[in-house]
Amino acid sequence: MFAVMETGGKQYLVKEGDIVKIEKLPNVKKGQDVLFEKVLLKDDGTNTNVGAPYLSDVKIKGEIVDEGRDKKIEVVKYKAKSRYFKLRGHRQPFMKARIVSL
Repeated sequence: MFAVMETGGKQYLVKEGDIVKIEKLPNVKKGQDVLFEKVLLKDDGTNTNVGAPYLSDVKIKGEIVDEGRDKKIEVVKYKAKSRYFKLRGHRQPFMKARIVSL
């Protein structure tokens, strides 16, 4: 049994018990339960349900197990022979969610 869900502008193939690294959700803390309502596809082994674009009666329940920030990404802007150099860094926040039930 698996499903395809959407959160944070990305799609994830999930099964029960999986831990998924997702974009940070607002107003959610570590240890809280979360309900993912944007389910694109659900397959139980015999039947496959495909949404247009989402399935209205299917929800995925998850639990936030960790939150943090990714490794630093450095953005460099450089122009040769003109003394132009900009270096900026960015650390994207993330959350890890355990899929409890489909």
